[in-house]
Amino acid sequence: MSDGVLAGKAALVTGANQGLGLEIARRYLDAGAQVFICARNSELLAAAKAELAERAGGADRVASMAADVADVEQVDALVAAATERFPHLSILVNNAGVYGPKGSIEEVDWEQWTAAIAVNLFGSILPVRALLPQLRRQGGGKIVQLSGGGATSPLPGLSSYAASKAAVVRFAETLSLELADDHVDVNCIAPGALNTRLLDEVLEAGPEAVGEDFYRRSLEQQRSGGTPLELGAELAVWLGSAASDGITGKLLSAKWDPWRDLPEHRADLDSDVYTLRRIVPADRSMDWGDV
Repeated sequence: MSDGVLAGKAALVTGANQGLGLEIARRYLDAGAQVFICARNSELLAAAKAELAERAGGADRVASMAADVADVEQVDALVAAATERFPHLSILVNNAGVYGPKGSIEEVDWEQWTAAIAVNLFGSILPVRALLPQLRRQGGGKIVQLSGGGATSPLPGLSSYAASKAAVVRFAETLSLELADDHVDVNCIAPGALNTRLLDEVLEAGPEAVGEDFYRRSLEQQRSGGTPLELGAELAVWLGSAASDGITGKLLSAKWDPWRDLPEHRADLDSDVYTLRRIVPADRSMDWGDV
């Protein structure tokens, strides 16, 4: 993305003290935006803010606040602080997420399982609820939800992650219709297989917890380097920019989808392209199942 495509814009990025969230914040700054970041770990958050301020040539375009996105009161305080610091804030990037417990559903700790749902799902809904009144008053905005492979395929041993990420996508698709008349675009990013702390968790858990196949693929990912963080971050910038205006309710793969070319196909996007859907026999060239 060219420098300046987000000039004059301000964004709130959650889970931005490391990994993809921090990379998205970097790219937003490079594109000219002001950035308000949050995360639960205040020490890592302070280090991330310092890095971003240096990258931006000063602290004027960067602000931060420690917050748990699964906590209603903390999210309300976060959005209030972000909009006070940047009154024209119009972009929300919900990146905060966890894998949750690893293992079969009857064996994992239930409190950990529900806590993962709270972070991944509620943590992508509560900031939306808190910021929407401002977006409506401003006449529009952008909401970018981070999803991933858990939304599009089963992940045995990672049921809370898979279920919550699928729910994030369906929420975004539903929200895009609710906001159709408010000029607020809502989309999801599948950033690819990233070599972040989440990969470290899977390898530490071992094949007994996450399954032989997923563990093997994770080892291969570690060796290959995985998908570069830059791809997901660049897509996040594009979805926050005017280039994606009117494109909404979609789940886009940073690695595999031709998202830069989507404006050329706007008419085709008024369909179930790039959405979650049920596969019926006819979709697989089978001659049964039709009524």
